[in-house]
Amino acid sequence: MQLPAEVVTGTALIEVVRISALPTEEGAPYPGRPVAHWSGDEVTGALALIGTLPGSEQHRCGFAPGWSVRAYDDCLGPALMEAAFCFGCHEVRMHGPAVPPALAKQFFDADAPQAAALLARFRGAGARHGP
Repeated sequence: MQLPAEVVTGTALIEVVRISALPTEEGAPYPGRPVAHWSGDEVTGALALIGTLPGSEQHRCGFAPGWSVRAYDDCLGPALMEAAFCFGCHEVRMHGPAVPPALAKQFFDADAPQAAALLARFRGAGARHGP
């Protein structure tokens, strides 16, 4: 999967969100509960893992993402990017000022070891946060 260069080089904090619904407006944040904030090596590791997700063909599930990550720079202003992951249809949708249109919708192999590792990180973050 390809991440925007500005996100890879400029992210200081990642917020992990357990998505509860789809946004009501295009480009709006995905509604949900933040379950973790990653910084330092966690940011580097998460972005590296996301960047190694192998591509895939589109699967049909209707896009029901369960998790998103929001990437912030040092200023912690508006998110550079939000990426919402649907492990059912193997789709990730990204939006934000750092996301060029060509990268806004991508497909990843949700059965790949990298995807399993990413989902385990998300679930681990959610489990630490509690119900």
